[in-house]
Amino acid sequence: MSKKALYTLEFPVKCSPSILYEFLISPSAMQEWFADKVDERDGIYVFSWNGSEERAELLETEENRFVKYRWLHGPKDEYFEFRIEKTEISNQTILVVKDFAEKKDIKDQSQLWEYQVKDLFHRLGN
Repeated sequence: MSKKALYTLEFPVKCSPSILYEFLISPSAMQEWFADKVDERDGIYVFSWNGSEERAELLETEENRFVKYRWLHGPKDEYFEFRIEKTEISNQTILVVKDFAEKKDIKDQSQLWEYQVKDLFHRLGN
């Protein structure tokens, strides 16, 4: 089995970091864009899509800065992360998504993230 590669995507977003942060950590807000249903208990998030469930552990977070999750079925050193950054010159908010995928699947996975983030931006009024 080949080792997955880390890849990064960046999306400019028109909202405050605090609002964006809520959409990246709150189960009710994540349910609006990330999965059909989201529940959280003791740092374990249960994401449901079309009747199938995936569980992820909240590894680390810093309010209004980043949220880092790890799929429970995945390798211990792989994660997915949402980071909120500000550009120095224009002070624009940037959503940075980091995830792991097989090299041959990065393009497809990137398109999936783009679709998900487009839904997020719609919910944010972008």
